[in-house]
Amino acid sequence: MINGDLMKKTSVFCVVLLFCIFLVSCSTPPNFEKQYFAMGTVITQNIYGTDPQKAADEVFSKIQQLESVLTINKAGSQIDTLNSNAGNGKWIPLDKEIIYILETAQKYAALSNGAFDPTVGPLVKAWGIFTDHPRIPPQTEIKRLLKLVNYKDLLLDVPNLSARLTKKGQIVDLGGIAKGYAGDVAKDIYIKDGIKSAFINLGGNVVALGSKPDGSPWKVGIQNPRQPDGKYLGIVPIRNQTVVTSGDYERYFERNGVRYHHIIDPKTGAPSKSGLISTSIITDVSINADALSTATFVLGLEKAMALVESLPGVEAIFITSDKKIYTTKGLQGVFTFTDTSGEFTYVEKR
Repeated sequence: MINGDLMKKTSVFCVVLLFCIFLVSCSTPPNFEKQYFAMGTVITQNIYGTDPQKAADEVFSKIQQLESVLTINKAGSQIDTLNSNAGNGKWIPLDKEIIYILETAQKYAALSNGAFDPTVGPLVKAWGIFTDHPRIPPQTEIKRLLKLVNYKDLLLDVPNLSARLTKKGQIVDLGGIAKGYAGDVAKDIYIKDGIKSAFINLGGNVVALGSKPDGSPWKVGIQNPRQPDGKYLGIVPIRNQTVVTSGDYERYFERNGVRYHHIIDPKTGAPSKSGLISTSIITDVSINADALSTATFVLGLEKAMALVESLPGVEAIFITSDKKIYTTKGLQGVFTFTDTSGEFTYVEKR
């Protein structure tokens, strides 16, 4: 029997503790912290500046607005309207920023050969892992729904700010990229408001503006994926960058001792079994990191490593099911391995 309460409690707890940010206390400039729930997760802002609350309130308001137009769970939202008109040939007008998100999703879907796919919605809905009633769909259902998953069926008319889905029943789900975009927008608001030093943590999607006020880097702790109590395996320092993680411990349910997590492989229609249990992407643009964290998780270690190392300005940390940690070349000597559990091994050279 599925323990829905356990799944829900565990997943939310893991989301909150996915990243640990270690801050050096300082008296000036003034610090402001705000925490709230939005986009299905806990969001924390920590801002240093002359009027940090103004910036924090602007960010909160913008995230609420984004959630209202991007969600597939609200009738009449722009994405819901796009999905509701799938297959009828009608072009749906969308806001400019939604077109940008869809363009970026298409880019990383093509780059990963479909390992990241924004049309995975029918499968996400069938598994229901983000609900209180997750289930294992029968194979016949999965086989039928797989025919609806193909990012090439999402057509964009960028000049006219519109899009359409070619097959009835197709569903765009931006859950794997929306928080990344929200992080970038937050950073833009901080800059507009004259903030020099800040970070925002959107349930594990961390975006840092500048450095800490004392000039030292922000330190991001990478969560131990098998200890949902905030313990971490290592630390990566960042300045003006983003760190985004996808892991099999964020949202899942268990049945007969098997863990079914939320990252669906668009090729199999089931939770990914790539041999990775966590991937963290470090780069400059959060929306890119968000898409890449999902794509690399599905691709598996070898293909993921090759993809990331082919992209300028992108680094990654991969944790495998046999409890080994691998980093891209640019993080060697930067990532600090701090595991005290004795379960994990850091493989510095492959």
